[in-house]
Amino acid sequence: MRIEKLKELLTGGEGINVEFKQSRNKLNKDVFESVCAFLNRNGGHLFLGVEDKGGIIGIEPGAVDKLKKDFVTSMNNAQKISPTFYLTIEDVEIEGETILYIFIPESSQVHRCNGRIYDRNEDGDIDITDNTNLVSAMYMRKQGTYAENRIFPYAEISELKSDLFIKARKLAANQKPNHPWKAMDDLELLKSAGLYLKDLQSGKEGLTLGGILIFGNDQLIHAALPHYRTDAILRRENIDRYDDRDDIRTNLIDSYERLMQFVAKHLNDKFYLEKDQRISVRDKIFREVISNILIHREFANPFPAKLVIENDRVYTENSNKPHGNGVIDPENFSPFPKNPTIAKFFKEIGWVDELGSGVRNIYKYNKIYSGADPTFIEGDVFKTIIPLTAQASDQAAQASAQASDQVTDQADEDIKRLLEFCKTPRSREEMQRFLNMSHRGYFRRTIINPLVKGGLLKLTIPDKPTSPNQKYYSERL
Repeated sequence: MRIEKLKELLTGGEGINVEFKQSRNKLNKDVFESVCAFLNRNGGHLFLGVEDKGGIIGIEPGAVDKLKKDFVTSMNNAQKISPTFYLTIEDVEIEGETILYIFIPESSQVHRCNGRIYDRNEDGDIDITDNTNLVSAMYMRKQGTYAENRIFPYAEISELKSDLFIKARKLAANQKPNHPWKAMDDLELLKSAGLYLKDLQSGKEGLTLGGILIFGNDQLIHAALPHYRTDAILRRENIDRYDDRDDIRTNLIDSYERLMQFVAKHLNDKFYLEKDQRISVRDKIFREVISNILIHREFANPFPAKLVIENDRVYTENSNKPHGNGVIDPENFSPFPKNPTIAKFFKEIGWVDELGSGVRNIYKYNKIYSGADPTFIEGDVFKTIIPLTAQASDQAAQASAQASDQVTDQADEDIKRLLEFCKTPRSREEMQRFLNMSHRGYFRRTIINPLVKGGLLKLTIPDKPTSPNQKYYSERL
């Protein structure tokens, strides 16, 4: 957020969505009570290093990193905040002093701090744990606001896809080797992720819509949400209809992968070195774009999500519960979660980052990809427009020339060495060790797949691309 906006919030003083804490060299004991209250109410802005009346005292220079670390650690401690919630803490310099700023979005769940439930009003944070009427009203408000929390008591665990639980545990363990999901059974995982809830007022308990959308088989998803679908369209030659299409009506995990495959099929990649790491710029952009249309959509609205690839742009549309209208300024906007529980699940498996990072990442990487700024338009339908250059929007059939040009233009000596190494057929493991890269999925996605698509690498068993005996070889440089 821009400094001017932060100064405006500081000048306005404390209120229902703004709280100041001194925390000069350690976190105030009641910091997390305010976090809990903001999560449970409408969200808010928390400032550390600021007096109650708005005077900036700052954080002691030697304590900044410690406070940031302590805050993040506590937010990931279920004994402190339950359920846990990921927040970003930012250090900002104002009037020569360093303060810490945390934007806290409204959560779709009811949170506890040290086992107590807090709500927010103009006077501050209120412990409502023992007031059953207020607690019940909070649960009703959360479930009424977020479609993802709707409970389906007659949906059976057996109607979920067991292979998706295996995949989720594996992806989560890739992010955190000792991830707690590894030791949980399916029901425990669902409860831990907030995808199996109990309504304290009615007594109903069961799978939520979020749990069904993430893990359900296609029949269960259709029964729970008949209008749910995502349309992926290529429209280049036949602009009145389409040249290719994928009508996706399956779970969110498979939907994400099918959309990424559709993009990879029709948009060329671009090798780029970032801090000595080779990354896929295309994947960086569309990872965020696709996450947005799957995760941050209003599922109660029958408007279908769309991803459309045209000659000069890619645009997406998804139903939205707007918090404003018009074009979004990436330098000055407050992100609001549409489905926080689903978003948190995707963060656990490493497919999204913290709230608000998507817009910034798309801006950053589209400058590299096409040299143009994307556009985000907030409304009842959220629209994202990604401009393409001729290079970015060429048919994938031109990938061979593109891949060769990229090797030369970017002086990618590693790729040249790899192609030389593969004059003798090599396995994926041998190639990965040769380049000293540890992440198998990343290596396959950003190295092997583009080189195969570009014709620079051939398969020894082309009829069985996923064969465990598969090797790759290079015919030329």
